[in-house]
Amino acid sequence: MMQLSIDEYAKQFDVPMATVHSKLRNRELNYTIENGFVYIIVSSEPETKPKSSVATIIALYQKENQELKEKINALEGKVDRLINDKEEMLREERSRIEHLYQSKDEQLKTVLELINTKMQLEQPKTAPVEDISSAEVDESITAEESTPQNDNNPHKISLRRYLKNIGLEGAERRRVKRRFAGAYGSDIRILQHNGEFYLDLGKFDYSDLLK
Repeated sequence: MMQLSIDEYAKQFDVPMATVHSKLRNRELNYTIENGFVYIIVSSEPETKPKSSVATIIALYQKENQELKEKINALEGKVDRLINDKEEMLREERSRIEHLYQSKDEQLKTVLELINTKMQLEQPKTAPVEDISSAEVDESITAEESTPQNDNNPHKISLRRYLKNIGLEGAERRRVKRRFAGAYGSDIRILQHNGEFYLDLGKFDYSDLLK
């Protein structure tokens, strides 16, 4: 231990005098008073901070590096769990949508089948078309078949008479008769009387059925 005056202390430690007096007032320095003079008590050996060795620094870095690795591993684990949860949610959503569309398709199929069945039940029955030869048709045509009974409309003519007038014979005549039979009941242009089809040429156009 050694004792230094205020001036000596300030010079040795390169501290302003005002700072030394302030520290003395705040009792930050050990001092003694002898013969009316203030002497600051200081250690004879200056305090030194222990120096960190290279091994200590390396060990510190290794410790910090290990902690970082553990944090990174923990974060990667959380990311993997989030990805797995997201994929599972997507799979469940896709399965739900597929099941929903499958159910809708089955419902639509059932509705269409019901509509088709209803239409078939409501469709009027048509008289079967006999596949007769042109000779039989020609023999059965008479003057009375030109118009329905008690009908004086000059534009009405039987289908048989009309086909003969336009020169259709054989397979073509039978094909036209099938068209009329198939459209009868749903096409207002086709008239029937006593099992015979009639055309009203003054009122309707039959070109689509006669092609």
